[in-house]
Amino acid sequence: MPDYEDLAPLAPWRALRTTQRDWDSAAPALLGSLLTQMHLIRAFEEEVLVLAGEGLVHGPAHSSIGQEGGAVGSILSLRPGDQVSGSHRGHHQFLAKALGYVQQGGYDPRQKLDGAVEGLLTRTLAEILGLAQGFCHGRGGSMHLRWDEAGALGTNAIVGGGVPGGAGAAFAHKRAGTGDVMVVYFGDGAVNIGAVLETMNLASAWSLPLCFFIENNGYAVATTVAESTRESRLSGRGLGFGIPSWQVDGMDPLAVHLAMQEATAHMRAGKGPTIIEAELYRYFHQNGPFPGSAFGYRSKEEEDAWRARDPLDRVAREMIARNLLTQGDVDALRARAVAAMQQASAGLTEKTGNQRRIVPSLWPDPDFRDVGIRGDLSELAGMRTAEADSFAGPLIPRKFVDAVADVMHRRMETDPSIILMGEDIHRLKGGTNGATRGLADAFPGRVLGTPISEQAFLGLAGGIAGDGRYRPVVEFMYPDFMWVAADQVFNQIGKMRHMFGGTQDVPLVLRTKVAMGTGYGSQHSMDPAGIFATAPGWRIVAPATAFDYVGLMNAALACRDPVLVIEHVDLYQTMGEIPAEDLDYIIPLGRARIRRTGTRATLLTYLSMVPASLAAVEALGLDVEVIDLRSLDRASLDWATIEPSIRKTNTVLIVEQGASGTSYGGWLADEIQRRCFDWLDQPVQRLMGGEAAPSISKVLERAAILGQADIEEGLRRILA
Repeated sequence: MPDYEDLAPLAPWRALRTTQRDWDSAAPALLGSLLTQMHLIRAFEEEVLVLAGEGLVHGPAHSSIGQEGGAVGSILSLRPGDQVSGSHRGHHQFLAKALGYVQQGGYDPRQKLDGAVEGLLTRTLAEILGLAQGFCHGRGGSMHLRWDEAGALGTNAIVGGGVPGGAGAAFAHKRAGTGDVMVVYFGDGAVNIGAVLETMNLASAWSLPLCFFIENNGYAVATTVAESTRESRLSGRGLGFGIPSWQVDGMDPLAVHLAMQEATAHMRAGKGPTIIEAELYRYFHQNGPFPGSAFGYRSKEEEDAWRARDPLDRVAREMIARNLLTQGDVDALRARAVAAMQQASAGLTEKTGNQRRIVPSLWPDPDFRDVGIRGDLSELAGMRTAEADSFAGPLIPRKFVDAVADVMHRRMETDPSIILMGEDIHRLKGGTNGATRGLADAFPGRVLGTPISEQAFLGLAGGIAGDGRYRPVVEFMYPDFMWVAADQVFNQIGKMRHMFGGTQDVPLVLRTKVAMGTGYGSQHSMDPAGIFATAPGWRIVAPATAFDYVGLMNAALACRDPVLVIEHVDLYQTMGEIPAEDLDYIIPLGRARIRRTGTRATLLTYLSMVPASLAAVEALGLDVEVIDLRSLDRASLDWATIEPSIRKTNTVLIVEQGASGTSYGGWLADEIQRRCFDWLDQPVQRLMGGEAAPSISKVLERAAILGQADIEEGLRRILA
């Protein structure tokens, strides 16, 4: 029979419960602030439900009534520089952080509310109603509340989606040495999300000052925790990652406060992340003004039992018992909170007959619809631009892949805010292709090898970018991995600027390489341009020469938008010319390049298909104009170069290497025909690979992707 040894976890896992001594010794000012903030949040949420019942809240109304003690109890411990982010049910988290910010001296439950508090309540309600004076100018609504100044970094509609970004904020705090911490709030459903677990691992491995705050209200919509997981004590997730964890009664605000004090002391001491699980209860259904029992998944007896533990009543009873307040004081506080919310609501609505409506002048202007999807690139104004054929200084031959490392070395020398991260980029003499060669040795602590967890490390980079103190550059070893991290790529990073009001900078660069032709098969060979071009927020560049790579990467690293930089393995070992010393120029985003002039057709292409197209045109001796697009996103297409060429040639051929299903050229052809229909002698023609992704067989891979022979055949056909 084998011998067994019980293994001890690396970190403690404890339940924290208050005693009467804790309540008796709690500072009166602390209890007063707890009670006041909870009453304000309760009154706020009640008014939201009233407005929702009248049809004035467009979209969901995920109320936090019953859960106020978890938010206020945890956030009251924080200081102004600390930050929080929340879930789709996040009004209480946002308000607790914002209330602490506008009145940092705390709250006396017997004092009248000042104008700053009333203004906060009105502005938050305006955002939930989708109005222009809201924090995100009405774009965020209930599920996307953000106020950077107060340290509220945004609530999030994707379950668990905001957790990796919170790790990025924690990373920035650690690197800046401020001692500040980040708290990410999420529910019991999110505990089973891969991005959350990946982030727990990464935060622990990198010792980030990040608190994972689990609001365990027992239900993910109508599904119980016991139905979702074997281990229903959700704070136990920390044991597998070496994270110290606390389980507390979330209906006891003082217990939550004490647990957060211990957690913040741990994090501020540089010991890494923490987990707090608060067991609490939402009094209403997932969305709207009815209890869960109305939908049959909870009993009225269960709801009554939890309501008997109401956190507002608990704090009030303890304060009354200590003669800190009277019941009359509590009733007056409640009345002031309700009146403040009625006043806020009255300022945003008006009566029309027997009904209320939103004051029409408060809606955002419809012309604001697309403003702020990306920035205006004013940050590039005044920077020196250059092109290879007119560069004044000496040029030297250099492999494309070496130019990738060269320009990054130069930028890291001049900009200490740049941080690189990705799988194996700190090893193997510069990652799997040598694109980061020498950087880890030259810049210790700034080239970070990550776990294999794209959701976590890309989302973390998005949080770093949103923080603004550092500029992350992320490498995806293969572009197919974007599907693994799709939520962070498209829902989080790509939409961040726009959904939070159009002013949120997201200075992030994502590098990846197209590996068609290398035999790496269907899951390592895609061209991501067509997917990224149909998603809002991203800028896309695709350099075809070493000189262009330097200039476009410099522009990407100066840009305040997220930029996808696509590389191609076919280009890595090609020789080109770059400046011998001067690597400080940019090629502006949105500037195409005519590689060959012609009059019979306009050939539009990018990346490795540029040299292939030029070779095909030369081999056939055709009078065809070849344009290297270089910038591929909708906002950056160089129509000033493309349209005159089409008006001259009256024929267009779009050439791309990848599969037809994810084709970049589909939407581009549609746009060309809308803009240039009167100048076209035939429909826009397209050349691309087959429907199937490339497979391992050399023969089948060759059949799946476009090559020079295919371009020659296409040219013959359109010019016949």
